[in-house]
Amino acid sequence: MTRASDMREVALDRAGLPAWLEPVARAVDTVRPSELSRFLPPKDGGGRQSAVLVLFGEGERGPELLLMERAGSLRSHAGQPAFPGGALDPEDGDPLGDGPLRAALREAEEETGLDPAGVRLFGVLPKLYIPVSGFVVTPVLAWWREPSPVGVVDPGETARVFTVPVADLTDPANRATTVHPSGHRGPAFLVESALVWGFTAGIIDRLLHFAGWERPWDRGREVPLDWRA
Repeated sequence: MTRASDMREVALDRAGLPAWLEPVARAVDTVRPSELSRFLPPKDGGGRQSAVLVLFGEGERGPELLLMERAGSLRSHAGQPAFPGGALDPEDGDPLGDGPLRAALREAEEETGLDPAGVRLFGVLPKLYIPVSGFVVTPVLAWWREPSPVGVVDPGETARVFTVPVADLTDPANRATTVHPSGHRGPAFLVESALVWGFTAGIIDRLLHFAGWERPWDRGREVPLDWRA
């Protein structure tokens, strides 16, 4: 079956972005890979190419981000909140070209029912690496200029789909540092009855910082992750 986003025309376009998104767009132009994560793609070109959609919209409480919670039955990242996204398929095109743009839209459509026609892609962050899964991830930033209904498409893959107000993400009361059994520490957000951590929280944390939206928070507040994390 041909999906709406298969080989669709995709391009980055900042025309008509709301003023509140301008700091994010400026950050995209200047941020370096090492400023986003210490985990960078292998120099030998290894890793599986993938993409996530970092979708900003406007809700009842102002700017918000679209997230999903992975099904608890999955073998990896079970129950973990994340951006919609996944591995590039052959039909997505060139991994070094517009393939990640198309993949981010396709995956979001498959996972949340999002209508790609209402989404404007406006930036791409440097490729990052997730060592535990071997994925090389391209974060694709977008503006939800024409919101469409979203929800769980496949319960075997997704437990729920939800939005989080940026105001909640910047609230110091909702911020903490996770401590993984491996000893790794990273930023986290306690929002919408969920603990957002790992790669997703790292991207959100850096976007808030470089957009100038971050508020001082207690980095000594720790949330331990159990052995299943």
